[in-house]
Amino acid sequence: MIGDFLKVEHVNPEALRKPRGYTQVVAVSGPHKTIYIGEQDAVNEKGETVGKGNLKLQTAQVLSNLERALEAVDAKLENVVKWTVYIVAGQNPQEGFGVFSEKWQNKQNPPAITVVFVAALGNPEWLVEIEAVAVIPE
Repeated sequence: MIGDFLKVEHVNPEALRKPRGYTQVVAVSGPHKTIYIGEQDAVNEKGETVGKGNLKLQTAQVLSNLERALEAVDAKLENVVKWTVYIVAGQNPQEGFGVFSEKWQNKQNPPAITVVFVAALGNPEWLVEIEAVAVIPE
C-alpha cells in the first residue's frame, strides 16, 4: 500500500518459478499517477557518453538519469513497478545487475522486469538503455 488509496500488489504466483530480484506480476489500483520514462542511456548532463565500453559504468549513469527523471515528477526508484532493460548482445549482464543491486539495496517488493539483448542501440557507444514505469499517489 502506498498512500491511503493507492494499492500496489506484488505477486509471485505459486504456479510460476520463484524469481530472484524481480516480481512476476505488479498490479496497481486506486487514484494514482502513472509515469512512463522512455529509454535512458549513458549520457551525462553535458551530452557526453559515460563509460565507453564499460557496461558497469554505463548502467550507473543510466540509473542516475532515471533517478533524475523520477525526481522531476516527485517519484523515486521505489515507485517503479516495471523496468525494461536493453543490453547490447555480447555484454555480461551481471556487470550491470551488480550496479542495479547496489542502487536497489534490497528494498522490498522489486518491480517486474524484462531484459532484452539487442544487436545495437541508437548510438554505437551505448551498451545499455533502460525504461521504466512508475506509479505514485495522485
